[in-house]
Amino acid sequence: MTDALQAPLFPSFQILLVDDEPAWLRGFSLALERSAGINNVLVCQDSNRVMAILDKSSVGLVLLDLTMPDIDGEVLLGEISEKYPDIMVIVVSGMNQLETAVRCIRRGAYDYFVKTDALEHITKGVLNAIKSYDLESMHSAMRNRLLSGELTTPEIFSDTVTISPAMKQIFQYIESIAQSSLPVLITGESGVGKELIANAVHEASGRTGEMVGVNVAGLDDNTFADTLFGHTVGAFTGATRPRKGMVERSNGGSLFLDEIGDLSLQSQVKLLRLLQEGEYYPLGSDRPRCLQARIIVATHQDLRQKERQGEFRRDLYYRLQIHHMHIPPLRERKEDIPLLLNHFLGEAAREFDKKLPQYPKELPEYLTNYAFPGNIRELKAMVYDAVSVHKSHTMSMGSFLKAMHLEPPSDQTAPGQLPHKEWTPFDGMPSLPTITQCIELLVGEAMKKANGNQTLAARMLGISQPALSKRLKHIQTKN
Repeated sequence: MTDALQAPLFPSFQILLVDDEPAWLRGFSLALERSAGINNVLVCQDSNRVMAILDKSSVGLVLLDLTMPDIDGEVLLGEISEKYPDIMVIVVSGMNQLETAVRCIRRGAYDYFVKTDALEHITKGVLNAIKSYDLESMHSAMRNRLLSGELTTPEIFSDTVTISPAMKQIFQYIESIAQSSLPVLITGESGVGKELIANAVHEASGRTGEMVGVNVAGLDDNTFADTLFGHTVGAFTGATRPRKGMVERSNGGSLFLDEIGDLSLQSQVKLLRLLQEGEYYPLGSDRPRCLQARIIVATHQDLRQKERQGEFRRDLYYRLQIHHMHIPPLRERKEDIPLLLNHFLGEAAREFDKKLPQYPKELPEYLTNYAFPGNIRELKAMVYDAVSVHKSHTMSMGSFLKAMHLEPPSDQTAPGQLPHKEWTPFDGMPSLPTITQCIELLVGEAMKKANGNQTLAARMLGISQPALSKRLKHIQTKN
């Protein structure tokens, strides 16, 4: 099988070329593929067959000649606009007449070109139409997803352990933009699972190619260009063989650029050109190659703030903002913590070849009230550390408390030191507080340590949550 037959189809929908001149159809089809990587093309010489082709095919764009035997191009334009309003039509005619162009636009044409126009000019018009079609398809899909409230392909998101409504909205958004070829920006703190979301974006797209990932943090401008675009023989000293870049390796799939916020300004220019023009030059080559992959980028940094500080290009920032999703930190989706705890316990038990351990019933409460600056990655590290030292029965709280800086103070005396007198909270007080005052102080301190969580505070005090609630109401009424 030839490379041409193996090449992934672009765009995701079919483009129909309608003209009664076979030579023009062949030449323009070849030009679209060579200059823009557009290879999902149908051709038709007979204007009588156009409507039948549209009935049976998944055509999203028609390039239509006006002067044809049997059915006039303008008549055909009107029929397509009436019966298939979602299909875009670009008129490519031999007539350079303003009145004709205006009339076609009024009848529903997306654009109008003359065959004598520069090929590059017509190709850019086709690429613009593809982007517009993708955007409209995305908006339609998004409306349908939001109205239904259900996921079409929930299995794609199975690697992300969550019951969070916020995460479900992100999954719905991913399905909505699945068929778009425009770049995707994923933001969120370190450890929230941005790469998992990038994988889901790739899987949802249905692209046949693989997702190729590269961390761009720390890459200088030359290394970035060579990594992404590759090089030819003799491009620089030591370049004795050609090398494919990540862009070419991701053809038909997705290119994932992690830590995009660390990209240098010089490299940002190269990335911007790749996104704007849809083409790139391998180092040492003067022949452009077409981008045939979807770009997905991720960062834990605030790109808006970096743009204001002049550290990130404004035009690139707005180009990446088209499809943007922000992954909430774990502290904002605490309902996922018990689920993740059980998930990582199972993972760690299998990895260490141990029986699934049981954990103290108060552990989820402690974890839920912890801020998790390292997010899901930090929780996973906690669980793996605890399972690695676990021996039998119920798992110890010690490693978790230590990781959360809640480890109780040691009772042991350092060698060579005399034991200290046992400290009491009444030391230094001229007189003892009343029982009522002690209760109020204990309740207040427990609520403070539990960050307002009555269930955890009640466990600290050794009383039931309803009993604590009753005491709190009594204290509030008294004060």
